[in-house]
Amino acid sequence: MLIIFDCDGVLVDSEVIASAVLAKHLTLAGFPYTSQECMERFAGLSLDSCRVLIEVEAKKTLSEDFFLQVQRETFSRFSEDLKPVVGVIDVLDFVSEHQWSCCVASSGSHEKMALTLKKTGLQKYFSDRIYSATDVQYGKPAPDLFLYAAQSLSYLPEHCVVIEDSKPGVMAALAAGMQVCALGNQHEASADTRIFTRMAELPAILTSLSLARSFH
Repeated sequence: MLIIFDCDGVLVDSEVIASAVLAKHLTLAGFPYTSQECMERFAGLSLDSCRVLIEVEAKKTLSEDFFLQVQRETFSRFSEDLKPVVGVIDVLDFVSEHQWSCCVASSGSHEKMALTLKKTGLQKYFSDRIYSATDVQYGKPAPDLFLYAAQSLSYLPEHCVVIEDSKPGVMAALAAGMQVCALGNQHEASADTRIFTRMAELPAILTSLSLARSFH
């Protein structure tokens, strides 16, 4: 079984910081968004996808260096304030103890993940098994990133479990034909979607999935 972790909001508690910085810069640029609106609208999406959505909604064009400025301040805030998601280290230790393969597949850039995973001490769990939306043509909610990660590690989609918190990420996992564990009450349970609200619930869910027929 391959367990594919999203990064932001699943491994590192970055969504609040990133959304606050994005809202600040959008508002200064004449695109008024709140932090909560940014989190709800753009969590789980690549920067390119965010740009398209914002420009379509506002019917205006962002400056070429807009996201460079956003990223610069976001990275600075990460260096100071970023922490792992509560309980995720216990989950990663549990995965390691069971000798399940795992990787990261995120809409964030490799540069961003190198910073956030190092800052939080989580990089050691994944080595070089880190995949970014920049590695594929289409980011989430398209399935490309998850399929690329699975193929790179020689796993069939039906032998993969994705851990996600965003709706685009859940959509991408389901489109890839993978089981998904969705963090948060905003998701809908289904035959292929398990819902959890605390990391402490995840080990039991992963154990049940590992015992399921599809993983034998």
